[in-house]
This record gives sequence, C-alpha cells and structure tokens, in this order.
Amino acid sequence: MSLLTSRLYLLPYPIYNGVSTVSASLSGGGVLTIALSIPAASGRTIKEITRVGIASTPNNYKVVETATGLYNSAPIAGSGNSVTFTTSLSEYTSKTGLSVTLSGTATSFLARYFIFLVTLDNGDQVYPIGVRVYVAA
Repeated sequence: MSLLTSRLYLLPYPIYNGVSTVSASLSGGGVLTIALSIPAASGRTIKEITRVGIASTPNNYKVVETATGLYNSAPIAGSGNSVTFTTSLSEYTSKTGLSVTLSGTATSFLARYFIFLVTLDNGDQVYPIGVRVYVAA
C-alpha cells in the first residue's frame, strides 16, 4: 500500500498537527469538498474513490477495508489525476449521529476524520492520510 498525495480545497487550515485539514462553514451551507490528486508524472490516473470511512484517528485505514459501516460505499469516479468527494455537515450528522459543534476556536473540528480508499487505473489501491474538518461560523 502507498500513500496518495492530496490537494485539499476549502482551506485556511491546510495542515493542523500534521494532518490535512479542510474547512466547512455553517453559514455557507455546510458543504464540504475534499479533492485528492496524484502527480501527473506518476504515470497513473485515479479510477475512483472506492470507499469513504470515518475514524477517530487519521491513520485508521481498517475502516475502509471492510464493506460495512462506511460513510460512503458507492464508488466516486475519478477524472485523470484527481477525484473529488463532496458531502455536508448535515449529512455528517445524519450518517454518524455526531453533532457538529462550533466554538469559534481551534477546537471547532469534527469529532472524526474522513478516511479514503482510492483505486488507481491499474487496480492498485492507496490510502491517503485521513482528513480533518474545521467547522467555521
């Protein structure tokens, strides 16, 4: 298994404690977008995000190695060297049963990390580091 280089949108918090971080705004509708990509020089393309899981640590890849208990089990098609996963804070609450809190401080993070299983065009599967979500007003 290898790690996938990721490019993340909805920043202002690109890295927090060594973990890729995106932000979502409650006032902006709570839309959350995570874009993953691999370098064009790799010679590979992304076929799909095969599974999306939720974990309490950023490196718990076991959550996407099983077909049950997933956040999203429907494959998300890639496009060349990138693939985008979109969800919302309300969907997160609905699927996990965890509330979204907003303290306005550095502790305004979702309680779980998003974990991905990505399949490349040659069938290899890679696990990018988990992604943390900062919740802004």
